[in-house]
Amino acid sequence: MADDKEISAPVVDTGHIISTTIGGKNGEPKQACITYWTISYMAERVVGTGSFGIVFQAKCLETGETVAIKKVLQDRRYKNRELQLMRVLDHPNVITLKHCFFSTTTKNELFLNLVMEYVPESMYRVLKHYSSANQRMPLIYVKLYTYQIFRGLAYLHSVVGVCHRDLKPQNVLVDPLTHQVKICDFGSAKVLVKGEANISYICSRFYRAPELIFGATEYTTSIDIWSAGCILAELLLGQPLFPGENAVGQLVEIIKVLGTPTREEIRCMNPNYTDFRFPQMKAHPWHKVFHKRMPPEAIDLTSRLLQYSPSLRFTALEACAHPFFDELREPNARLPNGRPLPSLFNFKQELSGASPELINKLIPDHVKRQIGLQQFMHPAGT
Repeated sequence: MADDKEISAPVVDTGHIISTTIGGKNGEPKQACITYWTISYMAERVVGTGSFGIVFQAKCLETGETVAIKKVLQDRRYKNRELQLMRVLDHPNVITLKHCFFSTTTKNELFLNLVMEYVPESMYRVLKHYSSANQRMPLIYVKLYTYQIFRGLAYLHSVVGVCHRDLKPQNVLVDPLTHQVKICDFGSAKVLVKGEANISYICSRFYRAPELIFGATEYTTSIDIWSAGCILAELLLGQPLFPGENAVGQLVEIIKVLGTPTREEIRCMNPNYTDFRFPQMKAHPWHKVFHKRMPPEAIDLTSRLLQYSPSLRFTALEACAHPFFDELREPNARLPNGRPLPSLFNFKQELSGASPELINKLIPDHVKRQIGLQQFMHPAGT
């Protein structure tokens, strides 16, 4: 497949109307027994561009619904991995694929259009807002947003076996009214298979796990946990924790905080690097990384996510159960404007295989009383 950096982004003109035939589930091939209908979208504005193509906001002319459409150049020889993954994803903290369609240009180029629910804000823009106002994000929002990221990751990692591989504030969407969070952009995502090599040059630099910088090709979903830890630290600090200018600089930034990795830690990341010489630096105490009034639970959680050894990092569910999020489990927890929090405890398949102790921490007592603990101890399908 051609290098995606060579793909020029398609132009979408505002006001351009796209009509397509839909039916069945998520753009699957036509079947005789299913009713199909024509639906039209008017492109309103571009909301994102990249080497992959373009994302634009559009309005469905038949229903008035606003959607986001990701338009990517499609190689006719291959199936689109992002589409294959998105067809099976179904979780409150993961973006929903409504359907998809193909379009062509005069150059006979084939484009895949992924029609998704529209969420107006990204975490990147929310962070920028606080930064430009010279303010820190209120701690309740830090807790609410990062908890939902981990809940989405718990579903991706344990239920569908998907590693996102490019988790960053730009790929986390936020509804400014409900403060529900959704992980988006599965263009780099992959189902990881044990023993099968993967590319190491993946994930945006500031959020790239150290094993990827070391060139590891047999990594695990814990690379997403590292990225989520970097996002948590950024929300707490108001700026990226590891702002490296290149791969080497990124490693230096990590070493300045975590200290020089031991031979055993290097072996856990990539055994080929154990004889490599690194500058000897002591770890910077975590409590000195953050300001003095930072809650100890926030510091403790960050330290458990940003570990050199991938196997020592928390899982997504363990992160959700951490005391840093206890405020969200209070029966009277509310948004600062007095509105209720978005649904946070409607776990389903994510709890399959979790210990009773972990489930007990994850589900607040008031929720257990409302719904009954039994369904959590024996989730459907387990």
